[in-house]
Amino acid sequence: MKKIFSILTMTFFMIGFYACQNKVESGPSFIFKEAPSKKAVAKVNGKVIQEDEIFSDIRSEIYEARMKEYNLKMGTLKSYLLQSFIDNHPEKKNLTNDQFVEKFITSKLKISEKDINEFAKERKIPQVTPDLKERIKKFLIDGKKREAIESWLDEKLAKSPVEVYLEKPMRPVYNVKAGDSPFAGGKNAKVEIIEFSDFQCPYCAKASILVSQIKKKYGDKVKVVFKNFPLAFHKDAAKAAEASLCAHEQGKFWDMHDLMFEEQDSLKVDDLKAKAKKLKLDTKKFNKCLDSSQYAAKVQETMKEGKVAQVKSTPTFYVNGQLVMGAQPLEVFSEIIDEELKKAK
Repeated sequence: MKKIFSILTMTFFMIGFYACQNKVESGPSFIFKEAPSKKAVAKVNGKVIQEDEIFSDIRSEIYEARMKEYNLKMGTLKSYLLQSFIDNHPEKKNLTNDQFVEKFITSKLKISEKDINEFAKERKIPQVTPDLKERIKKFLIDGKKREAIESWLDEKLAKSPVEVYLEKPMRPVYNVKAGDSPFAGGKNAKVEIIEFSDFQCPYCAKASILVSQIKKKYGDKVKVVFKNFPLAFHKDAAKAAEASLCAHEQGKFWDMHDLMFEEQDSLKVDDLKAKAKKLKLDTKKFNKCLDSSQYAAKVQETMKEGKVAQVKSTPTFYVNGQLVMGAQPLEVFSEIIDEELKKAK
């Protein structure tokens, strides 16, 4: 039924945008009126259809769409404020915007050879040609320029606060349970972060660094739960997920977790067994666990949980149920965590 509904939705969308339509003489199919209540969407045959009845499966998509609108408006507002501060600066005079930014905001920015090499290493670029080196340098300097402009604007706003009346969209909340999944931090912490992840996913590797930062910053104030969600096109991810639980059986889940993300290019079965040996696990017990697919059903179980919670990509987080998609900066998580800790007082 859901698949049919999805196909029909797409069909109506395409007709609306790609077809010329004759004038309909029989009257409108849809009569647009003011809603009788906040959650009402439509009425058919005397029955009022509520948002939760038809939109519950697309809450994350609706949130993303609303955030795009919000970010577009906020970005435009910041651009307006930036232009205003530049125009009113006593040194602006006859300088163009680019000249002003170059002279007063980004003049001291530099990209070192070390910055370029670290960038190439992080992205596993095997060989940096002179042409690629220049492109990396430009990419990095553009990023630093954006950061410098943001920082300059923040300094100005600190002296001249701006009241903003745009309403920030609320994150959708899902009922996701920790269950018996591996966790770190406080067992009864007021803030619970549940992560659905894939050991072969490069973005999840970045997220593992983020998780370490969260654990370091908040300690036992948060409970960080890990759930396996190996994606089908990552051929070694499912077995790596099983390996993590075989290690968990011996109290070494997080050690195996960190090592697999550090050595993400080697996740074949023999590699996983080598990692177990490196971590000084009982290799006989670990190998038997892995070879017998002892935790394959458990991995499938957590994948089902993820699908129910509408996990569509990895990593996906739920902070006290609030959806956070992707390896977002620490600041994004801190904002939610701090707010939840404040509520718990």
